[in-house]
Amino acid sequence: MLKQLAFLFDPTRCINCYSCEIACKQENALPPLVDAQPGTTGPRWRRVITLEEGVYPDARVWYISMSCMHCGDPDCMKSCPSGAISKRAEDGIVVRDAKKCIGCRFCSWACRFGAPQFGTDGHMEKCNLCLGLLEKGELPACVACCTGGAIQFGTVDEISQKVRGRAAMRLAGATDPQFYLLAAR
Repeated sequence: MLKQLAFLFDPTRCINCYSCEIACKQENALPPLVDAQPGTTGPRWRRVITLEEGVYPDARVWYISMSCMHCGDPDCMKSCPSGAISKRAEDGIVVRDAKKCIGCRFCSWACRFGAPQFGTDGHMEKCNLCLGLLEKGELPACVACCTGGAIQFGTVDEISQKVRGRAAMRLAGATDPQFYLLAAR
């Protein structure tokens, strides 16, 4: 494998604008669900979820932008009986072949992140890191539109360097142990 590509998400920078979801749906022509209940958005290859913790007055809300994690050893790929899901050797992107997919949903059940979703065509679908954009030298749509800079993209080595740098900065400036513990979550 030449380079494993990955996302880095910083929940402290997410402003809950949903632009990542909208950009993903637009770039991948993902339709809303027909005959769905009001408020249902159809397939969401990237979705913002809300996590709440604590109790008043120490309550906190986190917004987490989730998509396929393009795992090193993908459970979705291992569970697919038709071989429709594979991992590209050159960059580690987990892709699906619509022609091979039988719509059994095994990949969705196996994925701990809920990335593969049942599409309106009766087949499973998932994030492909915007391969069309990457081939043109552009960033994935969710990364390019993230107004808060919460979603970043690069090789695993680049992402690891960023994470190590941020952790070192937190440690260097930490005078209150609670600050360090809260920032590490």
